[in-house]
Amino acid sequence: MTEERRRVPIEQAGRSRAPSPAEPDPCDCPRLDRSEWHEVESDWSDIAFARIGMPALFGVPMGFWSHRRRLIARAEKAGTVPEDAMLLMGPGRVRRPVWLEVEDADPSRRDIVTPGGVVFTRLLSAPWGQMRKLMKETRDMARERYGRNPARVWVWYLTCQTCSSERDFETLFVAHYPKRPEPRSEG
Repeated sequence: MTEERRRVPIEQAGRSRAPSPAEPDPCDCPRLDRSEWHEVESDWSDIAFARIGMPALFGVPMGFWSHRRRLIARAEKAGTVPEDAMLLMGPGRVRRPVWLEVEDADPSRRDIVTPGGVVFTRLLSAPWGQMRKLMKETRDMARERYGRNPARVWVWYLTCQTCSSERDFETLFVAHYPKRPEPRSEG
């Protein structure tokens, strides 16, 4: 056994082990600047995604990693996958749509979607059991801002099982409006 064993205090049990200074970062998960993503509106008129449907059991995706590999291969055939490309998961109890950002893709392809419109995003900590509440809050905030519900709320999980607890389950919630709504005035 080459790895050094160490004691972990009970209050830290179940958390990821922090890398020692000699170890490289444990993963390549994307990191977003909060000022650019939290409660911000973005234009999606020029963005494209490769898409795939994933079976789910009561909303829990089944075979995520194999479907993700297929989606990446599909996106690479269609165009260029940017570094830290958005990987969005949509709602669904039996089947969930998953989109991967792709550049220079032919929008006439069946497996490419160009959603257009605008999105309202929120960068939040989403630990287990909080997803439904945070999804509702995002939908409510978007409705308050634009006067109607978004067409769909997407989720971009920004952490993996290695870094989730140390990054506090960082997640981006994306409320999508296919047609740009007029923001409500505060007066």
